[in-house]
Amino acid sequence: MIFHGMKWARPVALLTAIAVLGSCGLPQVGPNKRQIYAGSVQREGDSFIVAVNDRVTRATSVVPALGFSEGFKSAAVLGSDTIQPGDVLGLTIWENVDDGLLAGEMQNATPLEEVQVDGAGFIFVPYAGRIRAAGNSPEAIRRIITAKLEEQTPDPQVQVRRLAGDGSTVSLIGAIGGQGVYAIERPTRTLGAMLARAGGVTIPPEIAQVTVIRGTQRGKIWLQDLYDHPELDIALRGGDRVLVEEDTRAFTALGATGGQARVPFKSQNMSALEAIAQVGGLNPVTADPTGIFVMRNEDAVIANSVLGRNDLQGAQRMVYVLDLTQPNGMFEARDFLIRDGDTIYVTEAPYTQFTKILSALTGPAGSVNSLASIAGN
Repeated sequence: MIFHGMKWARPVALLTAIAVLGSCGLPQVGPNKRQIYAGSVQREGDSFIVAVNDRVTRATSVVPALGFSEGFKSAAVLGSDTIQPGDVLGLTIWENVDDGLLAGEMQNATPLEEVQVDGAGFIFVPYAGRIRAAGNSPEAIRRIITAKLEEQTPDPQVQVRRLAGDGSTVSLIGAIGGQGVYAIERPTRTLGAMLARAGGVTIPPEIAQVTVIRGTQRGKIWLQDLYDHPELDIALRGGDRVLVEEDTRAFTALGATGGQARVPFKSQNMSALEAIAQVGGLNPVTADPTGIFVMRNEDAVIANSVLGRNDLQGAQRMVYVLDLTQPNGMFEARDFLIRDGDTIYVTEAPYTQFTKILSALTGPAGSVNSLASIAGN
């Protein structure tokens, strides 16, 4: 009897030691699958845990839309020759007499540089008086000034040039090759042309967003959409402000992944598979491919659709589960979209925790034999 008692003493001691160490909370990258499921609503927790399938993927594939309002898109292209309040004009007046109204002695040309159109749309020209410029072209203004001066000097010749001014300029700031204030001219009357005139963008086009601010209105689009959808290449207006900035969306990767960090989006749409790849994939030593969790606060409309309910109100805590070992697991991970603020957590494989227990008992260089030796002491 003593012999048989000694025979079972070591295995029992070994199992007891493993159970004690397992319950003491060995180091781990985060909660395991059992602990996550314990927080589900079905177990009196506060989150809904849902396995991802085609239906869930369709219900959650909601990407915030960017675009311009009809007011932006329907605005006609501004005539490059139409003078606006705030524009600056350059005038030169030639007189066919040696001692003219404006020219000095022995001169017959008088330059009037940087004549600004006032807020009411008028300019003042000596001897011609107050002339309405806004709404007219340089040619129309030339004819008006000529007619006014003909009454006082013989056969005057007038040249009117439109210069850059406050009334027809656009401010470009942010990730632009050349930030600054640019005049709306014939080649740069639309958003795409103006961005090109300023040297293009200095960030990857896939993550570049363009915001146009016009008075109290604003619209934002993806830079790539500007060239894919011609209707978004809107006509510019004087005073417009154009801001180019990098996409600020990001997700957090934790657990048994190749890297744990807050990760910015690298494209307009990012799938769970792409997000995992972006952080170096799953840890080949510790990751459990059946335990990939995507955690987010979901809008009530989407949560009701996912769960087949209609009684939920307010944001809901949702945990979406991906299992790459399932027949369609890789496809579902490829189609499931990650959104701004999501947390992707990959659990450790069960054997990893068991290995930690063995290491704690035997030491890094220990073996099963030394484990049995410990149990027999």
